[in-house]
Amino acid sequence: MALGWLIAAFLMAITIVGLPWTPAALRIAGYTLLPFGQTVEVRGAGPVSFIGNVIWFVLAGWWLALGHLIIAVLLGITIIGLPFAWAHLKLARISLAPVGTVLVPNA
Repeated sequence: MALGWLIAAFLMAITIVGLPWTPAALRIAGYTLLPFGQTVEVRGAGPVSFIGNVIWFVLAGWWLALGHLIIAVLLGITIIGLPFAWAHLKLARISLAPVGTVLVPNA
């Protein structure tokens, strides 16, 4: 799934319109590889962020969320995979609207 986020970041970076989403996609790609020790915090998102999240959802958010859900179900089958399944469920929520989310290290 980190590769999916990197592909989304690359596709957003090659277009002028998608540049605002590129840093968020790269940040979440790193979080996909190391999901533990950080929490996702939703900061105040204004109307511009809402419009950005709607555009993101149409262009890339739904298929990334679907991928995270499929992987979460597959990981949830085993006991060992349950923590990773939970992390992918959190990532599925983030992938629907990444603008306005911040990764905060756990204290």
